[in-house]
Parts: sequence; structure tokens; C-alpha cells
Amino acid sequence: MSISPDIEISARSNLIGAIWMVVAMAGFAVEDAFLKAASINLPVAQVLMMFGAGGVVIFALWAKVLGQRMMPPEVLSKPMRIRAFFEVIGRLFFVLALALTPLSSTTAILQATPIVVVLGAAVVFGEKVGWRRWSAIFVGLVGVLIILKPTGDSFSPLSILAVLGMLGFAGRDLASRAAPKSLSVQVLGIWGFAAIIFAGALYMGWEQKMLVMPALRELSFLVLACGVGAGAYVALMRAMRTGAVASVTPFRYSRLLFGLGLGVFVFGEDMDQSMLLGSAIVVLSGLFILWRGNRA
Repeated sequence: MSISPDIEISARSNLIGAIWMVVAMAGFAVEDAFLKAASINLPVAQVLMMFGAGGVVIFALWAKVLGQRMMPPEVLSKPMRIRAFFEVIGRLFFVLALALTPLSSTTAILQATPIVVVLGAAVVFGEKVGWRRWSAIFVGLVGVLIILKPTGDSFSPLSILAVLGMLGFAGRDLASRAAPKSLSVQVLGIWGFAAIIFAGALYMGWEQKMLVMPALRELSFLVLACGVGAGAYVALMRAMRTGAVASVTPFRYSRLLFGLGLGVFVFGEDMDQSMLLGSAIVVLSGLFILWRGNRA
């Protein structure tokens, strides 16, 4: 029995897309680790502003090479303003979570973003969500609570920072769906990172720490975070454009494995049963929601 060439091409495309997705998630996890390392000796506001500036430069150069306008009129549209607001919230609280809480728990909570996006899409855009996916959303949020352990002695109020960051990213993703289709990923990248600069400037007034001259070590961490993050972004775009979305998207959850691994082996963090159980519940709920959505 022979296999259709179209099926072979599709399977190969899905495999390549999955590999690109895993590479992208590994890159984002490494980016998080570099930002966490840089924030040990640098003010969080400065880390945000320097990281945002690096991202703006990278995406601006990319847009210039492609001959794209960096500020088309659509940048000032209402969805883009909403996107910028949530980008500020997401990036600010996520970097604070990286700086003040374990990388492993921050990464685990971040995996709930797709679940909240589906919830938001049902509420904001009126997308149809059946009782099975509503149940999975509820179970996924319970998984987040298990990770947070709000009633346990080991609960840290700082864990809420990761939740706020995750909610910011979910809002950004929802706003991106309403953003004008004419805006390229390069332009979205420029203004997304510009929002990070604004988040850093905003937090500097609260943090009340003077900017310092970064040592070569911290400067290297930030440069590497920008470079690896840009590379991960390119890998993500390749993943989404190579294989079928339904086949490639589940590999987003590989970021959890990389984040947990870096947290344990690089930063010496401990993982308890609650974190492992909650992470498993969040991932399985997200995968089920994705599967049901693809069937619908």
C-alpha cells in the first residue's frame, strides 16, 4: 500500500513546523532566564527599558530591510492602543515575576495564557464555546490555583505577579486578533517592544532606583536576551507558517519543560508535588481545549 505524496509532504511539513515550535519555545525560555539573571544586579525598570530598546532596534532594522513603514496610520487604531496597554501590563508584571519569584513557577503559570485567551474570546468576541471547553477552562484555572497554593503556608503573594503578567499577555493576544491585518509582524514587534520601554519608564517612578552602568556580565545577559528572543520570534513565525496550526500549536507547551529545567539546573529551584500536579492540569486542559476547538 503506497502513501500519497501529498500526505507525505503534509506530515513532513508538520514535523518541520513542530521542530521550529520547540526551538522557539526553547528560545523564549532562555530569554526568560537571561532577563532573570540580568535583574539580579540591575533595577527591574532598567532591564525592561534596555530589553525593549534592543527589541525595537532589531525589529526596526528588519522592517527597514523589507522596506516597510514603521509607523503606518493603523498603529494608532483602537485595537493597537488596547494591545499596547496589555503589553505594558504583561511585560511589566512578567519581568517582575521573573526577578522576584522562581523561574519554574512563573513559566508554569504562563502556560495558562491560551486557556484565558479562549475564555476572553468567548466573552469579548462571542465565540462559541461548548460545555466541554468551559469545563476544561475551569479545570485549567484550578490547576493555576494548585500551583499558587493560596491556602498553604508556602503561598507567596509575589506569585500574583506571574498571574497578572499572564493576564496581560492574554489580553495582548486577544487585542492582536482585532488588530488591522495590514500590520506586519515586524511592525507589531516594533511597537510591542516600544511598549516595554514605556513599562520600564513607568515602573522606574515606582521603583525609585537610579539607573546604573551595567557591568559587562549584565549587559551580555541583556544583549543575549534580545538576540535569542528575536531568534525565537522568527522560529515561531516559521512554525506557524510551515505546518498545520492544529499539529504545531500543541508544541507551545514544550516551553514549560525548558522553563522547569532552567529553573532547577541553572537557578537551583525546587519543584514540589503541587507545582508538578498544577502544571500537568494546566497543560492537559490547554491541549483538550485546543483539540476540541480544532474539531469544532
